[in-house]
Amino acid sequence: MPYPIRTIAGEEEAKALFETLRIRTVEKFLDVAASSKLREQLAERTGIDKQRLLALANLADRMRIKGMGRSYADLLQAAGVNTVNELRYRNPKKLVEAMAEANRQRKLVNMLPPRALVERWIEHAKRLTIKVTR
Repeated sequence: MPYPIRTIAGEEEAKALFETLRIRTVEKFLDVAASSKLREQLAERTGIDKQRLLALANLADRMRIKGMGRSYADLLQAAGVNTVNELRYRNPKKLVEAMAEANRQRKLVNMLPPRALVERWIEHAKRLTIKVTR
């Protein structure tokens, strides 16, 4: 099921993306914000900062992982995993510990993902093609 763009973007950002390019979904946003050059063009057209667009693109990319919603994608980032490519190389045990610590500090989710789920995320990340480039 495609996520609406408001899942990752603030109200004003979502409005700018829709009015400028008719972007309604996270998947479509990822298509138009995957590369640095595309984000630069998008920044010029929407007025959204390039670094913010990169952060949104990485968030959208993490949400391609099966079983990954916005909350877990934010938790991964808080634990130091910004991209799908970074997730591929993580040790599941250490990542679970890092997510638990990040959640203790920031209270991002009510229930931490079990290690088996984190292992599946890592395996799924290994099978995905790289979409976002710096």
